[in-house]
Amino acid sequence: MNWENWHKGFRTEPPKYRPVAVVDIGSNSVRLVVYDGLRRSPSPIFNEKILCGLGRGVATRGRLSEEGIARALAALRRFRALARQIGAKHVHAVATAAAREASNGLEFAARAEKALGCGIKVLTGKEEARYAALGVIAGIPAADGVAGDLGGGSLELIDIKDGKLREGVTLPLGPLRLMDLSGGSIEKAREIIDETFAKTDILRLLQGRTFYAVGGTWRNLAKLHMAQSHYPLHVLHCYCLSRQQAMSIAGLVAHLSPNSLREIREVSRSRSDTMPFGALVLERLLAHCQPSAVEISVYGVREGLLFSKLPGRKRNSDALLSSCWDFARRYARSPEHELELCDWTDQLFGPARLPETDGQRRLRYAACLLADIGWRAHPDYRAERSLSMISQAAFVGIDHPGRVFLALTVFYRYDGEGEDGDGLNRLLDDDAHQRAHLLASIFRLAYSLSAAMPGMLPNITLRLGDNKTLILRLPRKLADLAGERVEKRLAALAAEIGRTGKLVIGR
Repeated sequence: MNWENWHKGFRTEPPKYRPVAVVDIGSNSVRLVVYDGLRRSPSPIFNEKILCGLGRGVATRGRLSEEGIARALAALRRFRALARQIGAKHVHAVATAAAREASNGLEFAARAEKALGCGIKVLTGKEEARYAALGVIAGIPAADGVAGDLGGGSLELIDIKDGKLREGVTLPLGPLRLMDLSGGSIEKAREIIDETFAKTDILRLLQGRTFYAVGGTWRNLAKLHMAQSHYPLHVLHCYCLSRQQAMSIAGLVAHLSPNSLREIREVSRSRSDTMPFGALVLERLLAHCQPSAVEISVYGVREGLLFSKLPGRKRNSDALLSSCWDFARRYARSPEHELELCDWTDQLFGPARLPETDGQRRLRYAACLLADIGWRAHPDYRAERSLSMISQAAFVGIDHPGRVFLALTVFYRYDGEGEDGDGLNRLLDDDAHQRAHLLASIFRLAYSLSAAMPGMLPNITLRLGDNKTLILRLPRKLADLAGERVEKRLAALAAEIGRTGKLVIGR
């Protein structure tokens, strides 16, 4: 990433509320998601799903059922009213496998447009795969592997490399379709899946790379694995499983009955019928290739659709830093101060200073933008509030260790002695822990000097000196800022890097 002028174009006023809605008419469900705006990292402000089962029976009868159509139209009329109530001026609607394959699909689409009050695009298989892959890229910009979006009627696979979409394919392997074609038999479904995958060349591209799993069925598998392993961070996006872990949990669920699944708290009851078949698709996919890992993407077709509508400059902006800047604009006492904090910390890192990779610099800037978001809470709860806000935020463009690093950095900034961090500590190695404590110490010194207000830090220098010193230099006009608190925090920061703090007034 080119760090020169990285925050050029950042606006300091709070983000404007311009809701935009996406309606996704799938083979199993019809869903409305309203986002807070057409932005690089949109946050959902309303999300509702109605299970209509439109695709049930399409594989055997070739038609959408009248019951499914009636339920879908009722849902769309409700979604129209909700979008109007929320104030979404733009509603983007798409329909997928069931509508495009059924003989009465176009007739249904016309009725659906009247119910929803806007146009509906019936996606081709290639378009559906493209939007799903764009969603993965939007949420995981460094993705390198094959994205797989499992819907009720189909599985879309597409190769991703260097932010670009390459080869893709649509396969008739959605859980609803498999249930129809197999007559509800898992063994028969296995034969259908294996026969299809044996002819699917794109699976060879997964060798040694990551499989990015998109879709509610696979998210539920990840939730179940989290519960089994007592994973401390309940965030599905970027949750990673090894190939063996994914095969194990998928193989287990594929052989459970719907009744058994309904008894598992982590599994959505509405998916208990289809989950064994969706799990079987993943288990057989992994058996046919050798990916290095399975990573969950909560971004899919809907987010990919919005991502495709962004201008190039916004599409190429950093997803994490954009989200953190939105947080700063909403919650910090002064967003301008947080940008100054980014520049001020630059004095300690880089060539001939403290070592730092590009990835570490990116996380440092993100931590600077988030460093003051807990200030409104009671002082005794600022650390915990910041920890929960950051660890649970709808951030994308960051893996779980990175997310925990940000959360703990700000946690330590408010609670210098804190070590627990809700058990999240175990997701970081020792070096990351030390760096989180180091940044927190820098922040504590900075805020004792600036009181979180802009215009102060640019006048103060902090640099590594000779003879293992860390020099804080205040201009004479700011000499009154010196005091016990500043000296104590300078000494603590210097100790973090094995140096002695030195406070200098004037030149």
